[in-house]
Amino acid sequence: MSVNVEILTEELDTFGLVIDGDSMQEKLVELCITYRLKEGEIVEEWIAFSHSQRQVSLTMENLDIFEHEKLSKRPVKAQHRAPIQNLNTLEDLVQADEEEADLLDSYSTPGRAASQKRALTTPENRLSKKGSNARSPRLLFSPASFSPSATPSQKYASRTNRGEVVASFGTVRGAVWHGSGGQSVSVKLLTAPDKSITEPFKYMFQKLYDIREVLNCKIEDLSLSLTDRHHIEGFRPVAIPTQESVTFLGQVACDSNGKLNAKSVMLQGDLEHSVGLQVPVDLSELKEYSLFPGQVVALEGINSTGRCITASLLHEAVPLPFHSPTTELKEEEVELEGLEQQMVVVACGPYTTSDSFTFDPMMDLIDAINRDQPDVCILLGPFVDCKHEQIEKCQLTVPFQDVFKRCMKGIVEGTRGSGSHLVFVPSLRDVHHDFVYPQPPFRGYEPAKEDKGRVHFVSDPCTLDINGVVFGVTATDVLMHMSAEEINSSLGGSDRFTRILKHILTQRSYYPLYPPAEEMNIDYERFQMYAQLPVTPDVLIVPSELRYFVKDVLGCTCINPGRLTKGQVGGSYGRLFVQKQRSGESQRRTPCLAAQVLKI
Repeated sequence: MSVNVEILTEELDTFGLVIDGDSMQEKLVELCITYRLKEGEIVEEWIAFSHSQRQVSLTMENLDIFEHEKLSKRPVKAQHRAPIQNLNTLEDLVQADEEEADLLDSYSTPGRAASQKRALTTPENRLSKKGSNARSPRLLFSPASFSPSATPSQKYASRTNRGEVVASFGTVRGAVWHGSGGQSVSVKLLTAPDKSITEPFKYMFQKLYDIREVLNCKIEDLSLSLTDRHHIEGFRPVAIPTQESVTFLGQVACDSNGKLNAKSVMLQGDLEHSVGLQVPVDLSELKEYSLFPGQVVALEGINSTGRCITASLLHEAVPLPFHSPTTELKEEEVELEGLEQQMVVVACGPYTTSDSFTFDPMMDLIDAINRDQPDVCILLGPFVDCKHEQIEKCQLTVPFQDVFKRCMKGIVEGTRGSGSHLVFVPSLRDVHHDFVYPQPPFRGYEPAKEDKGRVHFVSDPCTLDINGVVFGVTATDVLMHMSAEEINSSLGGSDRFTRILKHILTQRSYYPLYPPAEEMNIDYERFQMYAQLPVTPDVLIVPSELRYFVKDVLGCTCINPGRLTKGQVGGSYGRLFVQKQRSGESQRRTPCLAAQVLKI
C-alpha cells in the first residue's frame, strides 16, 4: 500500500495541522501502512482522538499515545483475496472454458479447430472419449461449496456388512440380480392427471367444516363395502338405547388427547345415522381386535343405556380389488405381457450420514445402480433432510434449493450410463419443499434433454404403473405413526407389521390415522382426492424407521426397504423382480417374483 505525502499534508492543512520534520512524516506514513488507512482516514482518526483528549497537539509523543490507545484497538481491514476455488467452482470453470472453446471452433475451419482443441486432463489420468461427456458423481456430490465440514463419516466408511442380504422374498431366476438398463420400460401414473398431483397447490386454507365432511365421506364410502361383505341390513344410531344386539357404524376415537387404550375407546358415529355423536365402547367381550384412531368399523353389540356400547363382534372393511385394465388399455397391456421380468430398486433417504454432508451413501447407491443396471429406481426423500445436524444448526452456506439441485444433478448424471428410469418421491422431511400432505412433486430442477425421458417427479403418495405392475408408494412413515397408536388383543400373537399393513389396505388409504401425528400437516381436501388407494397395489412401498421387511399381505407384496443411512452408520435399500401376469391365466399370482433388502 502506497501513501501520498502531498495528499496527507493537504488533509492535515485542512484542519490547520502541520507536519513538524521528516521523522513525524515518516511516522504518519508508517501508521497508514501498518493499519491500512488512507490519507484522509488517518487524519479523521487523529482529529477524533485529539477532541477526546482535549485538543492535544500533533507531536511525536502524542502520535505514540494515539497509536497505543486508538489505532492498535481498531480492527485491521481484511485484505482482498481471490475467491477460494473448490471442486464445484473449478468444475464450472472447466465447463465454461470448454463451451468457450466450442464457440470459437464454430468460427474456425474444421482442420484448424481439430488441431487447436485439446482435452483438459492431467498426464496421469487421461479421459477416454466415453468418459469425457459424463462427469464423475464423486465430483458432482462434492459438499465443499455448501458445507463447512466435508469430512467423510468414519463409522460409515468402516462398516463391514456391505451388500449383506438381510430380508428376502421369493426366488431369483438364475440367482443374478441384473436389469436391462431401462429398455422397453413404461413408467406412468396409474390414475388420470386430474386425479393426481402434478403441480403445487395453495394450502393452509381449510376449514373445520370441510375436515368434518371429508371424515364423514370416508365413513360413508367404507360403509358400502362393510354392508356388502358382512350382509348388514342396516345401522343403528350409536347413542340410542337398545336391548338387543344391533350393528353400529362409526370411526374409532380416543376419549382424551393421550394414547389409545382398551378403556379409552370411543365410537364416533356418522352424520346420517348418529349425527356425529361419540359413545364409549366396552371391549371386554371381544376376544380379538386391532384398533387405531381413525379406523372405520362396524360393531355388533348392545347399548342398553345409550351411553356405552358393549361390543360382541367387530366387522372390518375389505380391500379394493386389484387393477384390471380397461378395454382401451388392453392392447397396450398385451404388448407388455411378452416382456422379461423387470428389476426395480427402492431406496429411501436420508442419503447422508448425520455427521457429514459428503453424500457417500448416495454415491455407493449410484455405484450399485451402474453395476446392476436396474430398469427402474424409485428414490424417496428426504434428499435435504431437515433433521440433519448441520441443517438444524444452520451451518450450510448456500440455500437448501441449491443443495437439492446439486443432489439431483449428481444422481441423474451419475446414472446416465445405466439407462435406468429414475422416480423421485418427496418427503415431509425435505427442508426445501412444501410441508404439506399430500405433497406435490419436486420442482426447481430441470434435467438435461437427454435425461428427460427417464426422470419422473411424482407426488407423495402416488400410485405408479410400471409395465402393467401397480406400485403404491409413500415416503411418509405411516408404520411408525400407526404403531404408536394401535392397540390389539390377539390369541395367536399376530405380527404388528402385518396388522398395520392390513389396516392400510382395508381402510383404502395411504394414511388412515386420525388425528394424524404431530409432525404431519394434512390438507384434507387434497387428502380425500389424492391420498386414497385407487386399487389394491401389487407392490406397496412403505419405508420406515422400524425394521426392514418384505411381506405378502392380502396378496400385496409389501416392502419396507429401511433408510439408506441411520445416524452415522449405513442403512439398507431394496430391490425387486416384477413381471406382469399374462391375461390368459385364470388365477391371480403376485407379479413380484422376488425381493430383497440388503445393506448399502
